[in-house]
Amino acid sequence: MAATSGIIGRGTVVRGNLSGSGDVVVEGRLEGTVALEDRLTVESGGKVVADVQLENLIVHGEMGGDVVAAERVVISSTAKVVGDIKAPRVVIEDGARFSGSIEMDVKLPEGI
Repeated sequence: MAATSGIIGRGTVVRGNLSGSGDVVVEGRLEGTVALEDRLTVESGGKVVADVQLENLIVHGEMGGDVVAAERVVISSTAKVVGDIKAPRVVIEDGARFSGSIEMDVKLPEGI
């Protein structure tokens, strides 16, 4: 697991393109596009309005935009997510609010 590369703190608004490696934690607001080699965590009270492409996404706050994750997306019970998700593993906890579609590349065994 990579060390945290950056934190967008409460009360901070970042607009534009965010890319790189390392983990990013959003406690404030992030708008634009995101391309990360590691993990994005949207904390409770944080808001992301962006299309994102990354390894892993964890949402406790609000997220609006399409998501392409190479490994996993977790939408916690406190989260509100609007957008389409493409990922091999998706976890939506009880109580989470989600609107969109989910596409998981699943190869079924032969004969099904």
